Amino acid sequence: MGIEINRFQGEVDEELLCPICSSVLENPLQAPHCEHAFCSACIHEWLSRQPTCPVDRQNITPPQLRPVPRILRNLLYRLQLTCDNSIYGCTAILKLDALESHVQECEFNPKRPVPCELGCGLVVPKDELKEHNCVRELRSLMQAQQSKLVEVQAEVAESKFQMGEQKRELQLLKDYMLAMRNANPSLRILADQMEADEVRRWAETLPKARVLRWGGMISTPDTVLQLQAMIKRALSESGCPPHIIQDLMENAHERRWPTGLSSLEIRQLNRRQYENYVCRRIPGKQAVAVMACDNGHMNPDMILEPGLIMIFAHGVE
Repeated sequence: MGIEINRFQGEVDEELLCPICSSVLENPLQAPHCEHAFCSACIHEWLSRQPTCPVDRQNITPPQLRPVPRILRNLLYRLQLTCDNSIYGCTAILKLDALESHVQECEFNPKRPVPCELGCGLVVPKDELKEHNCVRELRSLMQAQQSKLVEVQAEVAESKFQMGEQKRELQLLKDYMLAMRNANPSLRILADQMEADEVRRWAETLPKARVLRWGGMISTPDTVLQLQAMIKRALSESGCPPHIIQDLMENAHERRWPTGLSSLEIRQLNRRQYENYVCRRIPGKQAVAVMACDNGHMNPDMILEPGLIMIFAHGVE
């Protein structure tokens, strides 16, 4: 399994030969006690049959094998040998450590990938180029792609079905919880607390933001519907509890803002209080979420349940 001796220039020392295959050592490993060296593939195949050294029969197991000393590796690297493709016309003489990279790029390598120049552009092994048929290969490629497309479509259909089932079960569960909440005041309190905890946990996953230019606030984002849709998607992708997404988006308009933010004049009067807000950055957007659970320290006329969205033209970091 090593490299044949007749490919090397000059004589090869016996210590560089594998005792199993009698060829020059390839990826050599050493026995732990007797220090005999073997090709990696040769010794692993040998040990799969009997756990002893092929030379002196001392017991060894695969985990006990270790790399050969550096001096032996250096001797191997200094050897010069012919290219694997010498039978195809390559006359290169190389050191062992340069052989692998040369063989991959060797122009005489019959398996070197080359592009078809007849029009299809496919890359095929050099020795298969003469038998290459563009129409046949492209047809085969298209059939493979169509088969893959059918598989993907089936997977998508199955995923949609599973998602539909999960949504249906989730809606049934929500309806059940709602009915139980309405029937039992204790459960109503518990459910409200669970929802509040879910909102708080989500808010804590968002990084805190600093608004540099409060004057860049867009108080009536109805005219920027595409931006609203992007922010709504960002909220959903960030893990925002679904039951508050619509409320948050509606709270992005000043018509829903608390009295302390209800008009431009009032916002200018209360501007000094803005720095006291705890703002959470909506991922990837010039927008922040001002959540009630983060801002209990603010005056009641400056916050809104469950929170409000502030969209900016610029100035959020």
